[in-house]
Amino acid sequence: MGTHIVWFRRDLRIHDNKALHYALEHLGEHDKLLLLYHIHPDLNDSFTKRHDYYYEALYDHVQNLEQQGVFMHFITGPVEGAFQSLLSTVDDCTAIHVNIDDTPFARDRDQTVQQVAKKQNIRYYAYTDNHLHGAHEIVKKDQSHYQMFTPYYKQWINRAKERPYQIDLDQLRVVAQKRMDDFAEGQKQFGTLMQQKTGRWKQMAGSERALEQLQAFITNGLLNRYKSDRDRPDFDGTSRLSAYLRTGAISPRTVYAAVQEHIDESGNDEGANTFIQELAWRDFYNMIYYHYPMSKDEEIISKYQQLQWSYDEEHFHHWKHGTTGFPIVDAAMRQLNETGWMHNRLRMIVASFLTKDLQLDWRLGERYFQDHLIDYDPASNIGGWQWAASTGTDAVPYFRIFNPTRQSERFDPDGTFLTSYLPELNKVPLSCIHEPSKMSESEQDDAKCIIGRDYPEPIVSHQVMRQKTLERYKEIQS
Repeated sequence: MGTHIVWFRRDLRIHDNKALHYALEHLGEHDKLLLLYHIHPDLNDSFTKRHDYYYEALYDHVQNLEQQGVFMHFITGPVEGAFQSLLSTVDDCTAIHVNIDDTPFARDRDQTVQQVAKKQNIRYYAYTDNHLHGAHEIVKKDQSHYQMFTPYYKQWINRAKERPYQIDLDQLRVVAQKRMDDFAEGQKQFGTLMQQKTGRWKQMAGSERALEQLQAFITNGLLNRYKSDRDRPDFDGTSRLSAYLRTGAISPRTVYAAVQEHIDESGNDEGANTFIQELAWRDFYNMIYYHYPMSKDEEIISKYQQLQWSYDEEHFHHWKHGTTGFPIVDAAMRQLNETGWMHNRLRMIVASFLTKDLQLDWRLGERYFQDHLIDYDPASNIGGWQWAASTGTDAVPYFRIFNPTRQSERFDPDGTFLTSYLPELNKVPLSCIHEPSKMSESEQDDAKCIIGRDYPEPIVSHQVMRQKTLERYKEIQS
């Protein structure tokens, strides 16, 4: 007779939870289960939109468990001491089950816990759950990792995908322990965390909402139109599943299985195949971050580590607050600041603008996204920023520099998205909406939008900065 511990982290759900499934499967006849969450002080020493959303997802998960008659137990403090104390309290622990988190911070943390467990002869089981394929699964013939997405994807798409894992709720209710008195301090810390959350994301976080969003994405036709609509910020054309995947309110297995079922039933795979490729990008960037753990702080392509970046505070301020004078950039940044989310096409545009039009350090943008995105995923975010800066693996060539005005004309042709976040442009004629500074004085008067007063002049010339950026990168090629 012993106790198995399931330690939750980025897997805040009951359904299709691989660690929970296998923990239940591993239980002996008289074994018990203890559900655990560790409140790590280093992860909670600040409070951002990302924290606010995550805390809401965590609260939802705890509530869902309690509705099943099952309870989460909390520990707190530095990792080694917290788990040593845990194993003193749960002195009959025989196994710890976790779903893998490949970020450098998590790998160090988990290695510490494994060492604590090993010293006490406690088994430690780790499962690939947050990705369809783990960081070591898709490799070349020589067992080295891929650096280009296309050959990676060719192998990825042909690999069998696991089906969603079923959780026996009746068994869970019977075997799950309730030892709240033994974890009173952790419960108190959990309460303190929950007091911080604003409630803003209550209707947008948690596993029930995740499943509803997945169903709506498929049944409302968004999946079928995904290939054509996903780049249009003026359309509701994306899945909006990223924050749920980030917190683990839904698993990529559940998402993939639902999309495949739709293909099988409808025979329509055009939009679905494009969407599935996005799931592959999640796995690809996770694999890249695993092999380049320093990529949050340094360029993956070593020659670009000598690039001299600008740290112009005024330019960075304008970029952050959406006052650059480039409407697509400004609307995108205001969307981020107001909603905690940004359309993926816009993420590429604002990243290109920061790194190539303003020549600001891509790390400034990456860290700003870290604080303001509720779906912030370090691997994908770092990968995206190094892609835009042309410094990462399989990145956009340095000479490909987005023209923000052309991007705006192409992906928001009617200015619908622009005016939804830039109301000062509501009366600007369509012929000038993507470049308001082109308006004549009389047009500005008619539109009640005086450039330099109601809406800013462009803070740089795209053409001038494009040439300067090309010269910067060309110097490093030689």
